[in-house]
Amino acid sequence: MKTFREIMSWVIPILVGLLIAFGVRSFWFTMVRVDGASMEPNLTNNERVFVFRTDKLKTETIHRGSVIVFDAHGEDPTATESKDYVKRVIGLPGDTVSAVNGVLKVNGKVVDQKYISESEQSATNTVNQVGNWTSLKQLGDRQGWTRQKTVKVPAGKYFVLGDHRTVSNDSRYWGFVDNDKVLGVVKVPFWGNATKKQNINTAWKSYFE
Repeated sequence: MKTFREIMSWVIPILVGLLIAFGVRSFWFTMVRVDGASMEPNLTNNERVFVFRTDKLKTETIHRGSVIVFDAHGEDPTATESKDYVKRVIGLPGDTVSAVNGVLKVNGKVVDQKYISESEQSATNTVNQVGNWTSLKQLGDRQGWTRQKTVKVPAGKYFVLGDHRTVSNDSRYWGFVDNDKVLGVVKVPFWGNATKKQNINTAWKSYFE
């Protein structure tokens, strides 16, 4: 049985890759290669994950805590061409978001960040002189966002962070992600690590402490 599972652990990804090569991307899911360390430890560099397309699947809703893929071109000023970013949604349209000494609050409620270490929670504020912020407008003014600087997440947009806050290039530095830029919601496949599946696929179900 163990040998069968080992064989299937590499056969299934190959089969899925072949399906995608024959055009699955144009339907309801695709696969994306994670580029970089910004979602460690939950997603690692070069790891391949499923992305369920929100424009094709009406049942695939973006929640607070969902991990999404979006085209950073036009969102992050440093992305001079189309490039997929993988980040976690922290704030939905209409939400307020604050972060003080690593404690994230959305609409005044403390976010349960058990999916990352305490050191990475603290890094939300300590790296690159981001500092504490009590409103998104305060953060935007301090970081010099070139687009909307509002107290609440604007309609049709999201506030996102990487799990590896020490290195992640995310909404702290350039602002909101437009819904039109979102490709879909990330899911770790069923043969993946159990902890990763919990932290990526279902963390949104227990978003607040």
